[in-house]
Amino acid sequence: MNVLLFMLPAAILLAGVALAGFLWSLKSGQFDDPAGDAARVLLDDDRPG
Repeated sequence: MNVLLFMLPAAILLAGVALAGFLWSLKSGQFDDPAGDAARVLLDDDRPG
């Protein structure tokens, strides 16, 4: 039962860090144009001219 006193706050802290990272990525524009990035993968722009 003593391990619960350690693991519960650790899990809450880890979830908070993950949430903070996700919110930071939303604010910094990481998810602005996922469809455009997916289409750019298919373009063949790396051929030598």
